[in-house]
Amino acid sequence: MKFTLDWLKEHLDTEWNLNEIVDCMMKAGLEVGKIDDPAKDLSAFTVAKVIDYEKHPDADRLNVCSVETVAGIKQIICGAPNVKKGMFGIYAPLGTYIPGLEFTLDKKPRKIRGVESHGMLCSSKEVKSGTDHDGIIELEQATEIGTPAAKALGLDDITIEFEVTPNRPDWLGVRGIARDLAAAGAGTLKPSKIDIPISDQNCPVAIDLKSPKACSIFAGALITGVRNCASPDWIQSRLKSVGLIPRSLLVDVTNFVSLDRARPLHAYDADLLSGSISARLGKNGEKCHALDGKVYDVTSDMCVICDDTGVIGLGGVMGGESTAVSDDTTNVFIESAWFDTFRTARTGRTTGIQSDAKVRFERGVDPNSCQDGVSIAISLIQKYGGGKSTQIRVAGEPPQLNEKFEFFPSDVQRLTGLEVSLEDMENYLHKLEIGYEKQIDKWIIEPPGWRFDLTQSADIVEEIARLTGYDRLPETSLPQDKAISTCKVTSLQDRVRTARRVLAARGFVEAVTWSFVSKSEAQLFAGENPIEPSLLIANPVASDLDCMRSSIVGNLCRAVQRAINHGESQVRLFESGPIFLTDTPDGQKSALTAICNPVSERNWQGERPNYDTYASKADLFSVLDALGQPPSRFQIVETEAPFFHPAQAGTLKLGPKVTVAHFGAIHPRILKKLGGEGAIFGFELILNALPSPRARSGKTRPILSRVLLTEIKRDFAFVVNEEIPVGDIIRLVLGSEKKFISKARVFDVYRDARIGEGSKSVAIEVTIQPQGENLKDEDIERISQLIIQSVSKGAGAVLRK
Repeated sequence: MKFTLDWLKEHLDTEWNLNEIVDCMMKAGLEVGKIDDPAKDLSAFTVAKVIDYEKHPDADRLNVCSVETVAGIKQIICGAPNVKKGMFGIYAPLGTYIPGLEFTLDKKPRKIRGVESHGMLCSSKEVKSGTDHDGIIELEQATEIGTPAAKALGLDDITIEFEVTPNRPDWLGVRGIARDLAAAGAGTLKPSKIDIPISDQNCPVAIDLKSPKACSIFAGALITGVRNCASPDWIQSRLKSVGLIPRSLLVDVTNFVSLDRARPLHAYDADLLSGSISARLGKNGEKCHALDGKVYDVTSDMCVICDDTGVIGLGGVMGGESTAVSDDTTNVFIESAWFDTFRTARTGRTTGIQSDAKVRFERGVDPNSCQDGVSIAISLIQKYGGGKSTQIRVAGEPPQLNEKFEFFPSDVQRLTGLEVSLEDMENYLHKLEIGYEKQIDKWIIEPPGWRFDLTQSADIVEEIARLTGYDRLPETSLPQDKAISTCKVTSLQDRVRTARRVLAARGFVEAVTWSFVSKSEAQLFAGENPIEPSLLIANPVASDLDCMRSSIVGNLCRAVQRAINHGESQVRLFESGPIFLTDTPDGQKSALTAICNPVSERNWQGERPNYDTYASKADLFSVLDALGQPPSRFQIVETEAPFFHPAQAGTLKLGPKVTVAHFGAIHPRILKKLGGEGAIFGFELILNALPSPRARSGKTRPILSRVLLTEIKRDFAFVVNEEIPVGDIIRLVLGSEKKFISKARVFDVYRDARIGEGSKSVAIEVTIQPQGENLKDEDIERISQLIIQSVSKGAGAVLRK
């Protein structure tokens, strides 16, 4: 929102200077962003007079002008077609920066076709007072030579720009700003002068409200015999100061009232209206030819303004081209209505229109200001354009948007610590024009029509604290006995932190991707099972992100491929985040996913080993080990995930029902669908599926058990069925004698016809750790027999001879 000091002082009686006004605005919560002083930008420009001119000897379209300036008579070359003898214009001396064209004149006279030019006569575009660039500025009234250009053009008023918070639409009008500054002590709010038009003629234009929820009240009046001339200089100056280009009296008046009172209006050429005006909901298939020259599709949730010919405007957003006023307009109908905020916002979002009216209506306009808006417009139009007005016709009633509520004066001290007298509280409410009724320990507050943010006692407390000054809020330290305790994290959060550190230490880089995927991609990871309808998003942020992800693998695979396409060789990525199996709380899981693409790098020792299924398994078990989950408690089975390679992947389970993780190669079919090339390996761990670690019995660490005796290693070769997983044999070996067996490692798997069809030989190195004293031969033999019996009984294995 922009306004000027002179404009503000039309509503605020104050003697404060600019700095004091700005400080008061900041105190009152109006965050000033920019202060613009046009006089500084135009300080070098002055008024000059063209004494005489003649045609350039070597250029038909140029004139050699003799110009009287503040520095004497100057010879200036000018190509403007409107230059004439005796006219007053704006002169820019040599070395001046021209803001409208963003260049600087040479400091020395410049020859144009052999004739020197000692400066420049400027157009309105060149001094940023308008858009005309065809001719130079011609000041209508004779002005003293040397007068600053900013003063002569009415651009010498300082402009203040500030941010309007969404809850304060009344700040979108200069009077609303003045009201708050007066309440904050910057001056006195001047009485609102609204001349109610007196007429004995009824408005002949009928108004019909067919959708009261979309348009609750519609006020209008007809003015006949209007001369749609240029608006007066003071209105043009106001509009120019905030960046609007003056058009004509009728358009400028509606823009001025919108900026001055936060009350949008619209002017129709009454001769172009057909029948009555109605406000209704749109119909699918209708079109609106808007003032911006574009055609917009109308939908059934839009509020449209119509006459007998059809749609002539989008309610609260933009008027139509078919009934727009022009220089030939003599009869005008002024509209001042109230449109629903949410419907207006949706219309603006659907059409992409960003108009001043839309900005105000979507935040909220005082519904009680409709007749005042028409009255102000009628008085200005009749004063400067003549004409005769009818009575104001009003259809509908203002909606009751604000409800009374209770305010407890004691809340001021309780919530803010400020000690404010009841007299000061009353003074603030009175200046803000907030109605109140005092009772014993509470006041009944009746908010004005322009304050939609006042709904409870705390809102009044905020107003009082804001106007008293946030700088007066007391500073109180927290008592020592109530100091903030240390941060607490859940076991799941702790697992995530630990896992991230482990993977980062193993060379992985963390990624953060969307929790959404396309429905087609989600189906890839669901296999043959259909996508849960509850996982589809009703209002997705993008058309290809319309489903909640059931795995992070797809997102990371795309990220790896993008990195490869940009020249990276090996890419290691991981992500910790949610996946969604159903829309219930239990259906959301916390997953840890890591993937890597194998590469062969040149090395003086030969090619380094590629990343494969076993490397992904090692990374997975490293994470589990750091989380206090011993690998021995899990079973490795054939993969159950449809997005992992069935022959190069495995699934980690905790018992027959609980799936903990998948690891190995991503299925080539999935990679092809995702646009990937080559192979990718990795794992996905469901952190929620891990059992909680056992709590320690005490705070102290257990006694260190030092083993000083030498380990004993024994090798065993078992012939087992091909379908028996090697992991099962390892678990059987470790469980045969837990006291002495510390490790078991497979070092060979052999297949041959002599072994038998459908069988394999698995060679295992077993580490036996003596405890307390050395083991004797018979002890080692007993442990060996236990190993053989356990594997034979559990896996049907036979010791190879």
